[in-house]
Amino acid sequence: MKRVGFVVLAMAWVGGAVIAQAPGHGPAPSGYAGQETREIKALSAQQVEDLRAGRGMGLAMAAELNHYPGPKHVLELAEELELDAGTTARVQASYDRMSAEAKRLGAAIVEAEARLDALFREAQVTPESLRAATAEIAQLQGELRNAHLAAHLETRALLSIHQRHTYDRLRGYAGAHAGH
Repeated sequence: MKRVGFVVLAMAWVGGAVIAQAPGHGPAPSGYAGQETREIKALSAQQVEDLRAGRGMGLAMAAELNHYPGPKHVLELAEELELDAGTTARVQASYDRMSAEAKRLGAAIVEAEARLDALFREAQVTPESLRAATAEIAQLQGELRNAHLAAHLETRALLSIHQRHTYDRLRGYAGAHAGH
């Protein structure tokens, strides 16, 4: 009886192996399939657009989710936050500085990523050129994140505690002030 069970198990295993080898049952396509046609392989069209537009892309979450409001959203909520004209002007100035710097850095990141892509596309990449290209991109990404976070730091200093609490509530941060 044990031998029959073994034979059945072996046949099932071989049958499964044959099915796995059949056409249409090969390895699944890469999660990158279709991305080989991108202009810059490492960046989607949306990422390129976001970088060039100076959008936050979650770079300031450490600030935003720890009670450091972002200037863009503060301006959007100016009425609800009861901002006076002077505070609104200072938040706007902070946003404008951050936006200009973020757009400059975002464009530089796109260009640096394009150069890295070209090194690989043209088979010109070396360990040295790779190290230099990735270091440049990392430096720019750090500067971009700093620009966004610094604007949150500036904005927090312009708001009262009540305005910061209101901001967190309006943004939907439940329990935002536990231990605050």
